[in-house]
Amino acid sequence: MANEKNKDFNAMLSSVRDMPRVDIVTDEDVIKRHGGSRMFFAPPLYYNEVMKKIPEGKVVTIKEIRSYLSKNNDADFTEPMTAGAFIGIVAWASEQRAEDKVPYWRTLKANGEINPKFPGGIEKQKQLLAAEGHTFITKGRKHIRYFVADFENRLADIT
Repeated sequence: MANEKNKDFNAMLSSVRDMPRVDIVTDEDVIKRHGGSRMFFAPPLYYNEVMKKIPEGKVVTIKEIRSYLSKNNDADFTEPMTAGAFIGIVAWASEQRAEDKVPYWRTLKANGEINPKFPGGIEKQKQLLAAEGHTFITKGRKHIRYFVADFENRLADIT
């Protein structure tokens, strides 16, 4: 996100717009890719509630959060673009608050990848995860990416 210091992420977090809702998708490629036609749009607070449940030492991926939300809202899948954006809003809103912090650093991208768009970037997320006992692996030569090692065995049960 750009200009994070100039935005009120807690106001964004509370914005519901026209959500929650389930839309019916008719695009065959989307249906095939996501395994169904019922697409759930969750407001930012839904992501906030899931992310604050992740205990110390555990992690969750955006995919698991999306799956949880779709299953609990009678949908085939949760819309992926807003999911990523709203998870970022949760992280930045938590950073702007003095209390009621959300352990956003425990939320990983696909395959356990560290999220460079979270507050403080990769280094802060690595520092916070390392303090909880996680280790990391790197991939790439030119564009290095960081992943939580053995993240599959550290996934939180959010069901």
